[in-house]
Amino acid sequence: MAEHPAYPVGLRLAGRRVVVIGGGQVAQRRLPALIAAGAEIVLISPSATPSVDAMAETGEICWERRRYEDGDLAAAWYALIATRDREANDRASAEAERERIWCVRADDAEAATAWTPATGRVEGVTVAVLSGNDPRRSAAVRDAVVEGLRDGSLTAARAHTPGVSLVGGGPGDPDLITVRGRRLLAEADVVIADRLGPRDLLDELPPHVEVIDAAKIPYGRYMAQEAINSALIEHAKAGKAVVRLKGGDPYVFGRGMEELQALAEAGIACTVVPGISSSISVPGAAGIPVTHRGVAHEFTVVSGHVGPEDPRSLVDWASLAKLTGTLVILMGVDKIGSIAEALVRHGKPAGTPVAVIQEGTTATQRRVDATLATVGETVRAEEVRPPAVIVIGEVVTVLDPGARPGTSA
Repeated sequence: MAEHPAYPVGLRLAGRRVVVIGGGQVAQRRLPALIAAGAEIVLISPSATPSVDAMAETGEICWERRRYEDGDLAAAWYALIATRDREANDRASAEAERERIWCVRADDAEAATAWTPATGRVEGVTVAVLSGNDPRRSAAVRDAVVEGLRDGSLTAARAHTPGVSLVGGGPGDPDLITVRGRRLLAEADVVIADRLGPRDLLDELPPHVEVIDAAKIPYGRYMAQEAINSALIEHAKAGKAVVRLKGGDPYVFGRGMEELQALAEAGIACTVVPGISSSISVPGAAGIPVTHRGVAHEFTVVSGHVGPEDPRSLVDWASLAKLTGTLVILMGVDKIGSIAEALVRHGKPAGTPVAVIQEGTTATQRRVDATLATVGETVRAEEVRPPAVIVIGEVVTVLDPGARPGTSA
């Protein structure tokens, strides 16, 4: 082994016959990659796991429901032997040797002519690691390399791609941004960031990255949307990689589509990276499921930045009051009193539970509980400030207070 290490090679199996013998857990793990490679897969096994069975039902593989027989590897380019029958494995392995077919054996790596590396893919790069007969070490090395490439901590030369990425940064905790979003941040030349984005990530940017503050502070300074659009276009046309870092998801009350439309009109390439919406993640972090069996079969997310009596409001508060599910209100802290009054006026019980979660998922998260009858006064008395997510419905009381995240029973 030390004298003759395995020779690494990438097999191009698209349209080529691959035979898998055995339909158990090993096949279940290996088949998706073979399918993705475009191989014409024949599975030979009298039984299979439900997941493997589903691959056959959808036509991704051809399943011959029987035991291995001599000659089954004819015309194959690659074989995977993964049964519990040692005698059948030996015969299949011997056939592969005779026919000069590269063959992996799950039961005896030393008897195989090929080994399966621990693999991972990141943006078109395949990472494959072999460490002899130590699969745990291979997997650990693979995971470290893949994670480093994903989050940008491991740099790799790549073609500089000018353009704009609209990145949803999640609800606030920097660990809740997607791995793709974090990687794009690491590759950016310019970052235009909202106040509600994961600010801690900005400290990790290299010194050459230009950070532009596009904070839209309630009733305070703000960067007009037109100015944001212009900045995106200007820097992208200068050949820079630009990240528009937004809180939550770009398309959930984030004006992401307005920015995408402006970029499209200017002929600027744009990538949209979805983010974890605060409408779901913040209640979850506070111990509130937006749906729960037997309690709520639906949830509705609305903006509360204009009140129910405001002619600009597009929300049908009368219809919302009749729903039995969960109501999640974003950007509604200063309007929650009038919102609650409107819901009660249209038939929502005044005793309906309400939770207000301020700065959810961050170190300063706090939760204030009330009812529709009391929430307006409670928010004022507790001096709740944006950003905060408001949850209305019976799901608020599903979890016992002592079992909530961040508390002890």
